[in-house]
Amino acid sequence: MPGTNLTRDEAQQRAQLLSVDGYEIDLDLSGAQEGGTYRSTTTVRFDVARAGADSFIDLVAPAVHKVALNGELLDPASVFEDSRIVLPGLRAGRNELVVVADCAYTNTGEGLHRFVDPVDQQAYLYTQFEVPDARRVFASFEQPDLKATFQFTVRAPEGWTVISNSPTPEPADNIWRFEPTPRISTYVTALIVGPYHSVHSTYEKDGRTVPLGIYCRPSLAEHLDADAIFEVTRQGFDWFQEKFDYAYPFAKYDQLFVPEFNAGAMENAGAVTIRDQYIFRSKVTDAAYEVRAETILHELAHMWFGDLVTMEWWNDLWLNESFATYTSIACQAYAPGSRWPHSWTTFANSMKTWAYRQDQLPSTHPIMAEIRDLDDVLVNFDGITYAKGASVLKQLVAYVGMEEFFKGVQAYFKRHAYGNTRLSDLLGALEETSGRDLATWSKKWLETAGINILRPEIEVGADGVITSFAVRQEAPALPAGAKGEPVLRPHRIAIGAYELDGSGKLVRTERIELDVDGELTAVPQLVGKRRPAVVLLNDDDLSYAKVRLDEESLKVVTEHLGDFTESLPRALSWASAWDMTRDGELATRDYLSLVLSGVGKESDIGVVQSLHRQVKLALDLYAAPEWRETGLAAWTEAALAHLRAAEPGSDHQLAWARAFAAAARTDEQLALLQGLLDGTEEIPGLAVDTELRWSLLHRLAATGRADEQAIAAELERDRTSAGERYAAAARAARPTAEAKAEAWASVVESDKLPNAVQESVIGGFVQTDQRELLAPYTMKYFAAVKEIWEARSHEMAQQIAVGLYPSLQVSQETLDATDAWLDAADPSPALRRLVTESRAGIERALKAQAADAAAGAA
Repeated sequence: MPGTNLTRDEAQQRAQLLSVDGYEIDLDLSGAQEGGTYRSTTTVRFDVARAGADSFIDLVAPAVHKVALNGELLDPASVFEDSRIVLPGLRAGRNELVVVADCAYTNTGEGLHRFVDPVDQQAYLYTQFEVPDARRVFASFEQPDLKATFQFTVRAPEGWTVISNSPTPEPADNIWRFEPTPRISTYVTALIVGPYHSVHSTYEKDGRTVPLGIYCRPSLAEHLDADAIFEVTRQGFDWFQEKFDYAYPFAKYDQLFVPEFNAGAMENAGAVTIRDQYIFRSKVTDAAYEVRAETILHELAHMWFGDLVTMEWWNDLWLNESFATYTSIACQAYAPGSRWPHSWTTFANSMKTWAYRQDQLPSTHPIMAEIRDLDDVLVNFDGITYAKGASVLKQLVAYVGMEEFFKGVQAYFKRHAYGNTRLSDLLGALEETSGRDLATWSKKWLETAGINILRPEIEVGADGVITSFAVRQEAPALPAGAKGEPVLRPHRIAIGAYELDGSGKLVRTERIELDVDGELTAVPQLVGKRRPAVVLLNDDDLSYAKVRLDEESLKVVTEHLGDFTESLPRALSWASAWDMTRDGELATRDYLSLVLSGVGKESDIGVVQSLHRQVKLALDLYAAPEWRETGLAAWTEAALAHLRAAEPGSDHQLAWARAFAAAARTDEQLALLQGLLDGTEEIPGLAVDTELRWSLLHRLAATGRADEQAIAAELERDRTSAGERYAAAARAARPTAEAKAEAWASVVESDKLPNAVQESVIGGFVQTDQRELLAPYTMKYFAAVKEIWEARSHEMAQQIAVGLYPSLQVSQETLDATDAWLDAADPSPALRRLVTESRAGIERALKAQAADAAAGAA
């Protein structure tokens, strides 16, 4: 039997046999405050194509009390096993199944998650069903192409609120009876239950009113900026309805900020759940608001692409996520009145660097991945599915034209509303509206793995005039272990020519847009023109490719990277430099010099914060070990200097404060952190609020300057769930063998921690300046990880498998230990993938460290 897995073949066979009409789901959550289990009763009506056939319905439950198929009672002990209830001898036409079970609340963020707020001691519930976890709450045919209507009836404690996909009814005797939903997939159904605080408004357009709701726990209500959230939501409604030419397809739109959420958000139809860290308790930079807005818009876009029209099987998951990512960022960039018209800068600097990183791992795969079963898809929410796919869609828009692209999307929605589709359905609609044959494009971009490199080849005469210009495309070999062959692809790119003006700024003087295909593409438009100071391939970031600068452009950019007048070419140059550092083409010490010379001129706060993270990572992992402390010292001193020089109260001041706090190392620097924490030191304009206090304390704990008493005192100031997570991380960060053993035991030897606390403990446990203290845990990891993977839920096991891998032990010995484990342990394909990805990080770090050492010796 398959346990909790489901193969694509099984799903296809079930879809050929069954069509589902509707579910009636009755849940008794009246005991939710106490926890444990709850009674779940499911009645499902479905049609069967062939008399006498057998099938199954999915359910994960501690106990099943009743299974009645077409009025006949089946023995639960005989038909329920391994998350499935066997349905024997189905009759042709209409069938009815009733299942009564005890289902369990979880603390893992899967199924029906239960959380108790330490502020008011009240329980708060929410569901998270993607990929296969509706079956943890009710019996269901758990695959996206068996859509149905869903009617929930919920009993809950008095004074609580129940929210679902349909509008919330008035309760009678603490029972909420919802109207049936439209036809949707199981994984986008939802229930959110508890004494939530709410704010309500409406969206009105063309005579239609859509109710809007925002929900959070009462303990966060004082921080809820509902007006700003409604503003972004209405912007999305306006832009998407115009571009999609299809009215919002559900009866209302609620956004629920929920605790201990594993992802950023989830596109439940009409009832989107969002991690409540997006309700900001303290001052954050505008980059945080931009990211939150993108998340809000991403989930709203899913109401059409994902919920209204849904992929047939999970191999087209990328299309759901890529489309939502592309359109959310396009909305930020192009919607009238948007606060973030430079959102493509953020995309280039964050999402695409994620994609480039993922695409160079041994687990790289085509955008349209081969998803054999649920285990495959559970580890496929990655940088290719989201970021590379969105990058390729952005190029597709440039290739077919934006107007033609959205006309195709409009036809697609009208043709397939409330149904399921494959990639070919969308491409067919786009071919109709654009007149482009997309078969070759699709094969090369969506069905192959790997990344291309574009380089300019420029010949210049003695008079400085270009005599020859071409773009060379390379297809590097795929990483060892990756499937497939390298491929040269068609690219739609822009080439930007930049000159230094009289004030020393780099301004674009010319832009050429063209198709690049094959190994060498001539660009005759530039021949006969004077060579510019900088030639930037893939200007405006239209395509997905690693870009390299020619020697002359690199010299100018190295000296003037911060002098581009626009943010996007700066972001592209920063991203190229970072990629070269990761590839060992630019030494870490040279990358540090480049950042220190240009970051002070960088105005985009999102780019600045990315540079902070990348510099710290480079120094921790890619610097030659014998030089690392020198580099870290230089970085920390620079961070402090920028902190003191930043405009008081500005986003840049806050960003530099966090960068300094993360890296402070000398007695004097740590004394400053302590002074800021206890109020004896002050930096004008810097608000040392709740979140920043925890950042300061975390570093003090990790360096042995803050003990348990100090952590407990800070927790007393912030007796919230966030405070509990921060305290858990600080305790795990302490540089003692006892603290490490305690943290390890709480995660590895026990399964009692909730998902969010476990994540915090792992984050505190792994400290980059505690390598020697952590070294003994390398073999402990390999001794425990397979058993954990097999015993824990997916989300909890993945946190451990990735977070506790000995990524700081950059050595051949770690590679050897990993290889020995891979050979001997026979891990599942999903676990093998995660460990192999982590192993690739060690290989990359060793290569980069060697390059940095060579630069130091030169």
